[in-house]
Amino acid sequence: MSAQTTNSKTEDGETRRDFLYLTAGAFGAVGAGCFAWPFIDSLNPAADTLALATVEVNIAPIEPGQAITVVWQGKPVFIRHRTAEEIEEARSVDVATLRDKQTDEDRVEKPEWLVMVGICTHLGCVPLGQKTTQPKGDFGGWFCPCHGSHYDTAGRIRKGPAPKNLKVPPYKFTNDTTLLIG
Repeated sequence: MSAQTTNSKTEDGETRRDFLYLTAGAFGAVGAGCFAWPFIDSLNPAADTLALATVEVNIAPIEPGQAITVVWQGKPVFIRHRTAEEIEEARSVDVATLRDKQTDEDRVEKPEWLVMVGICTHLGCVPLGQKTTQPKGDFGGWFCPCHGSHYDTAGRIRKGPAPKNLKVPPYKFTNDTTLLIG
């Protein structure tokens, strides 16, 4: 009889031990989740950034050859009303000679309007060339004086250390005079 009693106590003890391990593991997992969630949640965009998820821009007053800068999600966005000469210059480039191979047609929705994020793809500087008095680089577009990146009239990298073209944000024309970025 004592052998049966010892055997049932061992089985009962093992069952209780398994239950305690599972319970402790579950509490540990919940505790780790409670600890990690605030950190993971802090990686989400700030509320003021989310509020700027889309920006509507009236492009009617922008003359050909003129450029403006708007802020979208905390980043400068360059909008240039390109002249016929700038469009022709951008389209005449042999794409095979480019570091980041994109045609002008791939970068614009309407040829006369160029919309792109104004942050250099090398180290995150803001290139010059938006104002008529600023240097536009060797290719008539934008110039990043920090490390010497030159962009053409389509925002494509042509010279310097930048690895990629200036990024084109998601945008669409809601009508002939309004541009929606985001």
